[in-house]
Amino acid sequence: MKSEKLNFIRKDSCGQVGIGTLIIFLAMILVASVAAGVLIQTSGVLQQKAQATGTQATEEITSNLKIIGIEGIRANDGGSNMSDSIDLLKIKTGLSVGTSEVDLSTLIITISDGQVTNDLVYGSNTILYGSQMDGFTGDVTTGDLTALLNNTHAVAGPNIASFFTVERMRDEDNSLAASTPVLNSGDIAIIYIGTASSDAVSYTYLGDFNATESGVSLKDSGLILNSRTEVDLQITPEKGAQTISTFVIPTLNIDEKYMIR
Repeated sequence: MKSEKLNFIRKDSCGQVGIGTLIIFLAMILVASVAAGVLIQTSGVLQQKAQATGTQATEEITSNLKIIGIEGIRANDGGSNMSDSIDLLKIKTGLSVGTSEVDLSTLIITISDGQVTNDLVYGSNTILYGSQMDGFTGDVTTGDLTALLNNTHAVAGPNIASFFTVERMRDEDNSLAASTPVLNSGDIAIIYIGTASSDAVSYTYLGDFNATESGVSLKDSGLILNSRTEVDLQITPEKGAQTISTFVIPTLNIDEKYMIR
């Protein structure tokens, strides 16, 4: 009797499973590499932004102007007759400890007597008003005081074009130049602000200003800084923190000059 032979076909799927696993593994590596690339790029952008933000924050914190003192001067007729207001402010300024240099020509100074507010820029700054102050020479040894008091307010009306000037007081490295009056650590400068009232324009003298010699009279600033007036002063640099000072004009008697702060 013939024996029956059974033929079996053996199915071995191990190889197919191995290839599938390899494909999945390679796909996972590809996805992980793409994700890693995105993370690396994102972290690089965030690092750059963090460095820029840190630099800006450092500049904001370490660029502070310091008001050392404020002196007020009244206009007079050459004798004992004086105006009823403070008509010129001399603001002595320096830098706080650790502060980066500050370009005074980029400052915007806002001063208010509670009724009138004036925005002032440096005499050669043409950005805000489109032209520099008439007669400006940039003489940091005199502060261009005559030109300032002649032309502090060159445009009449609600938008008065106002300027301030700077005088060198201590500047060992001569950084306080006419075009770029830069204040470094250890430097001291005087900022002049004309605050002549309508009463003061009839007087001849104001500090070193002599209306007879200059051939013109004082200009009305619109401000009235008389006794007990509260004055708000804001100094805003291009970079760094804003300097704010609020002070009260003392009772004006027979003196020409007053230490206000």
